[in-house]
Amino acid sequence: MKQDWEKLSDDEILQKRIRDLKLQIAGSRIEPFVNQLYDELDSKGINFHPPCYLTDEWLCPDKVPAIGIPFCLAHSRLQKIEKRIMLEVEGGTENKFMKLLRHECGHAMNYAYQLYKKTRWREHFGRFSERYTDSYCYYPYSRKYVIHLQNNYAQSHPDEDFAETFAVWLAPQNKWSQKYKNWPVINKLNYIDKLMKKIGDTPPPVTAGGRLPWSAVKMTSTLAAYYERKKKTLGSEFQGFYDDSLKELFIVHPEQSEIKASSAIREYRRQIVDSVTRWTGHRKYDVNQLLNILARRCDALGLYASEDNMRYIIGVTALIAAIATNTAKNIGAR
Repeated sequence: MKQDWEKLSDDEILQKRIRDLKLQIAGSRIEPFVNQLYDELDSKGINFHPPCYLTDEWLCPDKVPAIGIPFCLAHSRLQKIEKRIMLEVEGGTENKFMKLLRHECGHAMNYAYQLYKKTRWREHFGRFSERYTDSYCYYPYSRKYVIHLQNNYAQSHPDEDFAETFAVWLAPQNKWSQKYKNWPVINKLNYIDKLMKKIGDTPPPVTAGGRLPWSAVKMTSTLAAYYERKKKTLGSEFQGFYDDSLKELFIVHPEQSEIKASSAIREYRRQIVDSVTRWTGHRKYDVNQLLNILARRCDALGLYASEDNMRYIIGVTALIAAIATNTAKNIGAR
């Protein structure tokens, strides 16, 4: 059934309170994906189906076995608005959606059965109590971790390592036993395989109950206010100016060129953003914000571009990729 707000313009929808959008998973475009997850669990002999609900981002609340799914994914109109404002939609394709859903399911299983308390769990994944940090270093070629989400996310925290390993184990037709057979991480996968067989139809000792934080049905802010907060938070992920690097890339004498460096950056904005996000895994909005910062600094420094377009395209792309890599942020889960 169509909602009354679907006929409104984007600007009018942005003034609606999120809870007044009356979004729900049942009957939405994402319900089949949730059902697919439950089918995958059934095929592995697991009776527990973590409850899914709509939130502001992908998440599994701390020690609460429930899966939060971004509310924008429940409606095509909201997904288009998200794409227009944030430049991309996290989990916007079936493949990416299911990857994130299986990852969050791993967290839910961990919390529902308190697996993190087991000695063997700690031996394989580390201490669950290890502190989360805003950034983490990773070894891109390490074979001690599965490859699933971007930025080698399994290396960010023991809880994420388990969730990533579980997601790889759960995915149908993944053939993990063959793909990882010569990797040390096969021990983690075999551990999960045996552990899940033991769990089977055992009821979980911990359930979500009524604890569903950040639920979209309770959000009183307007969609516009929500995006303002989101842009401010994501845009602050990159800090600092890189004046010396910019001076190496561009020239400081305007008589040598009529092209402002800021104009050159903006002219090739799309190519630079696409390239950096592809290889670093950062959100397009973040990279776009960093481009704006660098463009403003170029104006403040009075920098101009040479005639060699390829040189500064490569230079700016490499600079931003380096900044993004050095500030590898946690993505995709909470």
